[in-house]
Amino acid sequence: MPSELFSDFNSLGLGDLSKADLYKEEVKPVRKAPVEVKEVKQLGETDLIFDKKYNCPVCGEEFKNKTVRTGKNRLLRIERDLRQVYTPVDQVKYDVVACPYCGYAALTKFFDAPTRMQIEGVRKNICLNYRTQRWGEDYYTYEDAKKRLQLALANSIAKSAKSSEKAFICLKIAWVLRGERDVLDPEAPDFETMKKENEAAEIEALDNAYEGFVQARQTEGYPMCGMDEPTTDFLIGALAFETGRYDVASKMVSTLLTSRTASSHIKDKARELKEDIIEKIKSQA
Repeated sequence: MPSELFSDFNSLGLGDLSKADLYKEEVKPVRKAPVEVKEVKQLGETDLIFDKKYNCPVCGEEFKNKTVRTGKNRLLRIERDLRQVYTPVDQVKYDVVACPYCGYAALTKFFDAPTRMQIEGVRKNICLNYRTQRWGEDYYTYEDAKKRLQLALANSIAKSAKSSEKAFICLKIAWVLRGERDVLDPEAPDFETMKKENEAAEIEALDNAYEGFVQARQTEGYPMCGMDEPTTDFLIGALAFETGRYDVASKMVSTLLTSRTASSHIKDKARELKEDIIEKIKSQA
């Protein structure tokens, strides 16, 4: 007689189990040695920094400059004005190569390429007056980064660099200031004062970057600082938005959305910027 205990097994499609020995002795599993779980080390800034050798094109001396091992630095996001935010290292802090002997400094992409006349300008206006600086031994702080970018800006003036190079340095200064503001201690007694001063300095840097790129757009060819024309136009539009020039920002967006050469990626970013402009104008109405 079939057991009532298993009477519903067939209706469940599990009829074979009705013949099973309910209390059949369990097979005891073989105990295995516990697997050791190794703790994954969280990489810090100093783990991703190394010293790279350079030869100064102005004074000829060899020196070392701190550089980021980019392979393990993780991209978090790209902000409206194309700032790339990484963790654990803010790569913008390491974008300047600076000779500790003569004071020549430039963004990495421009360091090896000064002309003879530019070298003469640097020797006359920088080298004769330069005071040796001490940067961080293990990594560059935001204060180090700001000073190094300012040194690069002074060099760009001394060597009569293109407007785009000067504008790019100003943009990097704004990015470093923004990165510095992100790590300010909100519990510090002077937090609000430091935050306001930082924000004002960033707007000034963005304003100078905007002016420089607008001038470069009228006088220089492409690529410009590694950017094609649509990317440069988008950046100008973004900088116009961030400095309150909403009419210019709208014009640049319209140009990009009707462009035949702009990529779908740039057009998508232009649409996002258009929405930001509309929201900003509404909030001020």
